[in-house]
Amino acid sequence: GHGVKVMSMGFLVEEDTPMIWRGPMVISALTQMLREVEWGELDVLVVDMPPGTGDAQLTMAQQVPLAGAIIVSTPQDLALIDARKGLNMFRKVDVPLLGIIENMSTFICPHCGGQSDIFGHGGARHEAERIGVPFLGEVPLTMDIRVKSDEGSPVVVSDPEGDHARIYLEIARKVWDRIGEEKAAGGGPAIVFE
Repeated sequence: GHGVKVMSMGFLVEEDTPMIWRGPMVISALTQMLREVEWGELDVLVVDMPPGTGDAQLTMAQQVPLAGAIIVSTPQDLALIDARKGLNMFRKVDVPLLGIIENMSTFICPHCGGQSDIFGHGGARHEAERIGVPFLGEVPLTMDIRVKSDEGSPVVVSDPEGDHARIYLEIARKVWDRIGEEKAAGGGPAIVFE
């Protein structure tokens, strides 16, 4: 639910079965999911990719008319190195960068509400400013977000007026606006799966 269509390789294998695939098998599965799933009419198709600049990311960039890429990173330096590589790859293959999101930007204690920057804080924002890419927002590490997600009732549904829901809704609004800007600037992709 909740108006979101989902497809995952995890739906096709047993829960505890590892996916041990080389590049060509990953690309074949990715292409098959994009082209053979009956998506119906979509406003946006989000493809969650693992970190890095491997075959899957390169195939997406070269074979799918992408409206843009969003880089999600935690704030620590090591994670930002991978994020930077992803940003540079998408730039080299002319995929518009819609922006950067900082995940786990701060830890919010479920007992006292205090905040701790256990992974650092602001690294993704700084990187976005440094390279001139929009910063889309910060998502905190909280028990509430994790519990609601595990229950199948994300915070934007279970508590749409809450602080955490507002974070996600603001990020979604910024992404939607960026897609509109990119579309206006370059005509945007015409996506047709045959």
